[in-house]
Amino acid sequence: MSVWMILPVSVPVFAITGIWVVYAMARYNQHICPVENWMYNESCEEELMVQGGPMLCCTLENIPLISKCGTLPPESCFFSLICSTGSFMVMFVVLLRYAQVVEKHHNCLLNMTSLSTGWICAAGLIMVGNFQISELPMAETMCHHSTYAANQEA
Repeated sequence: MSVWMILPVSVPVFAITGIWVVYAMARYNQHICPVENWMYNESCEEELMVQGGPMLCCTLENIPLISKCGTLPPESCFFSLICSTGSFMVMFVVLLRYAQVVEKHHNCLLNMTSLSTGWICAAGLIMVGNFQISELPMAETMCHHSTYAANQEA
């Protein structure tokens, strides 16, 4: 068994674990509401960070989306690190798979398309991690589209 087989499995394990760590950091710092909270109000008397107790007044600004969890420091730094490292790992896996197919078979259009879409997906992921939705919402939306559209093509 080759050691390289661990790399494709480690990408989702690393990414999912990192996203949950970012969520836990955002919850601990009270930047977002818990996932189990399904009641959102139009407005609250106090900001979420000032509130205490088991019942939190949550607005639509505090929905625990992945991009919202990684908006404010310190979790934004960790979110950027997770996305950048994950992007590098995706690029490496795609390049290794491309080289493996070229070695076994001759280079074909499908292999080149897979390499291209994988790298576009990785570029979108690195941009998602480094452009916060609160600062540049249009850039964040374009990054999401490039990441997921490239995934759909492959």
